[in-house]
Amino acid sequence: MQPITKTLMIFLLVFTSSAFSSETSTTSPYVVLQNIGNKLFTRIAANQQEIEKFPALMQVIVEEELMPSIDYQYASYRILGKNLRNTTPAQREQFVSSMRHYLAKTYATALKQYNNQQVIFESEKPVKNKRIVAIKTQIVDTNKPTIDVVFKMRQNKKTGQWKAYDMVVEGISLLSSKKAELSSRIAKQGVEQVAIELASIGK
Repeated sequence: MQPITKTLMIFLLVFTSSAFSSETSTTSPYVVLQNIGNKLFTRIAANQQEIEKFPALMQVIVEEELMPSIDYQYASYRILGKNLRNTTPAQREQFVSSMRHYLAKTYATALKQYNNQQVIFESEKPVKNKRIVAIKTQIVDTNKPTIDVVFKMRQNKKTGQWKAYDMVVEGISLLSSKKAELSSRIAKQGVEQVAIELASIGK
């Protein structure tokens, strides 16, 4: 499995469900994170035979059940970094859309590797007035080393909803890795060209 796909698979072990509901607006990010998992995998299990016949169905399920839980716009802006100030609103919208489709495609591919791993969550802590919270978890797999994972959750100021925008696996940030991969390409090729490439992968 490619490193990026393996990392996203670990992400999906924990952060996989529709957290896009009114109850998440005032819920602790710890509670949000611990409550997710059931809906997506229940739907996948119920449609397993259909997915085997029509693999594209997996991406439909990911689009409907998972993507509302991901703060892909904030993540996209973080990936753009200093390039953000040189983009137009239309370019930003194009890049965010392309990144969303790219992630959905990658998540759908990664979900095929799921094998009932156990997840241990950090105990809930007060978040006070924090908008960004890092939550520690561990992925436990039989006969394999335990993997330490930190999920970065962000609360939207307008909606109050908590969503995930990054994960750190054994000290390596998925967001930072993607930013390092794309920054030089954006500087050389431009945001629009990179967005087109991401959109192509996401088809």
